[in-house]
Amino acid sequence: MHTTLSHILYASSALALLPLADSHPVATPAASAPAAVALPVQGAQPDPQVIAQFGLLDNAKLQAYIDQKGMQMGRISDRPADVKGFTVVDSPIINAFATPDGHVYFTRGILAHFNNEAQFSGVLGHEIGHITARHGQKQQTRSTIANGALILGSILSKRVASIAQPASQVVGLGLLKYGRDDETESDQLGVKYSSKIGYDPASMADFFLTLSRTEQSSGAATVPTFLSSHPNSADRYSNVKKLAAQAEQQAGRQLAVNRDQYLRLIEGLPYGDNPREGYVENSVFYHPDLKFQFPIPQGWKSQNSPSQFQMAEPNGKAVQILLPAGNKGLDETAQALSQQLKLQNAQAQKTTINGFPAMVIQGDQVGQDQQTGQQGITASTLTYLIQDSQTIYALVGLCGPGTLGTYGDTFQRTAQGFRRLTDAAKINRQPERIRIRTAKAGQTLASALAANGISSKRYEEMAILNGMKTTDKMTAGMLFKVVGK
Repeated sequence: MHTTLSHILYASSALALLPLADSHPVATPAASAPAAVALPVQGAQPDPQVIAQFGLLDNAKLQAYIDQKGMQMGRISDRPADVKGFTVVDSPIINAFATPDGHVYFTRGILAHFNNEAQFSGVLGHEIGHITARHGQKQQTRSTIANGALILGSILSKRVASIAQPASQVVGLGLLKYGRDDETESDQLGVKYSSKIGYDPASMADFFLTLSRTEQSSGAATVPTFLSSHPNSADRYSNVKKLAAQAEQQAGRQLAVNRDQYLRLIEGLPYGDNPREGYVENSVFYHPDLKFQFPIPQGWKSQNSPSQFQMAEPNGKAVQILLPAGNKGLDETAQALSQQLKLQNAQAQKTTINGFPAMVIQGDQVGQDQQTGQQGITASTLTYLIQDSQTIYALVGLCGPGTLGTYGDTFQRTAQGFRRLTDAAKINRQPERIRIRTAKAGQTLASALAANGISSKRYEEMAILNGMKTTDKMTAGMLFKVVGK
């Protein structure tokens, strides 16, 4: 949470953002801006908006590996000049995506779920295929932005539901969604490119199975964003398998899989949410580094990112967002917020919340209704500014016009529950990490997990992570993944 309020307001309203990811496969996607607004060309450098949403992963070894393989594949692609750069982002979402400026992003979540270099290579080839076939650029010209202006309230009222995304997706961010023809072409190019640099492309099809299992498993923490932004089809797996068999025949040699090399590469990779950046437990949001906590409304969906924490009423009728609002003081921040939110008849009152100086701002947001095109009230708002030393946090509550009587008490309870985090157990929470273990002769995956202290409740989750079944027999010396501190 390093981004300022004014930056988020600008970024969320003026520019198209990218897909979020936290599941397995590759989701390509940069949301597009209206035709009249050009996206910034970042090229070899990661887009600041993507980094604000996900954060960079601090892992020089993994980043160097992806740079090496990406550049190698880019050179043999159909449009080498279009392939600009590669970045690993710090998100547990299982996803990968390519932006129209030629940059490919992998989340740590998808890297954790690959089980060999060939799977990674297949997904890399698929994303580079979207770039070289210029699918993202074509999408930009024929689609309109799924406006991410949560805070401006432009899609509230009857359309609030459009921003109350599942917790496995980025609330308020638009994604490019590719049709079957684009996906088929990218699958073909993924097979072509990965086999061309020496990897078995059949592994890409195997990874589709991992993604599907994650989607189907109620015990999985996240749903593959790839499957929502890349339309899937029943015959996709078999089609890629056939293409892979043809590619291997044409290669005239055994193509590499490199399971052990890849598993050793991801040893120690953070798995799941990083609690240092905030985490949810028993309907409470805790931030160990910033040392505060507050309750989440019962039943609401939530999504954390480096720039903000969002909560949405399950039917999409209200949202509440926590974000940093600078250090200019309560009065100046309140005035700036009222202007940026375009509040009408705003009322502000100073108060104190659990020892923190605070200010409450209530008002109606005015703007253009996206459905009727008419000017009027687009949302009712109740915002709390809370000052912690030199930092001010904004808890912005938005709901449909005239519904503050329904949701105001909920916004208030969340804000009044904002307090200092003092519980050492919560403050010292560390992320889980991928740990690579070695199987003994005769072990099944389930017995190997048990021998490594993994709870039986997590067997299916670990089986999906390993691309195996719990009953699969393992050979002596076989490497496999577990999760631990």
